[in-house]
Amino acid sequence: MDYDYFQLKLGRERTAHKTLAERLYPIPEVVAVFSPLLGFASNEALVLARAGAELGFPAQAVDRLTPTLRPTSDVPPEPKGVYVHNWFTIDGGAVDEFVRLSGEAWPAFESRFETKIYGLFLAAETEADRAEGARRLLLMTNYRDLGEWQVSRDPTSEAMQVFLRRRELTRVSLARSCLVIPRA
Repeated sequence: MDYDYFQLKLGRERTAHKTLAERLYPIPEVVAVFSPLLGFASNEALVLARAGAELGFPAQAVDRLTPTLRPTSDVPPEPKGVYVHNWFTIDGGAVDEFVRLSGEAWPAFESRFETKIYGLFLAAETEADRAEGARRLLLMTNYRDLGEWQVSRDPTSEAMQVFLRRRELTRVSLARSCLVIPRA
């Protein structure tokens, strides 16, 4: 099942994210609504929805995403802890190896740290991707908190050794954190 990842710009009202979630969660295709924590503008929101969802208002950007190794079922991310949305731009021919290395590292990573990989998604190839010979992937990882994210950067961990090999395939990585807004 493919997904759409919407980046939305909201008003400056204090309750804008909550109001957005209340408006979107009744739409059956909406999987999760995220509010910004670090790295996103305070008036941004992110929405993960099943492909083809109509939100009823314009988005700043929409990316079509195809799950790779996860998620394996249509289960929404749990509204606990912190989610890091890490966009990777990699060499175009390296998708299979990048995905393989990710899956190889996750068991050790998840057993050592209080974390759970929600999904690794391949973004639909754009004209810019083709012109640059690149592909983009979005990794959504749940951490207990930002402190756990920091601890998981330990370069001596078994998982980090695999992630370092994956880094060799990466042109750019942009990690930003957010929270899942719970359903009412």
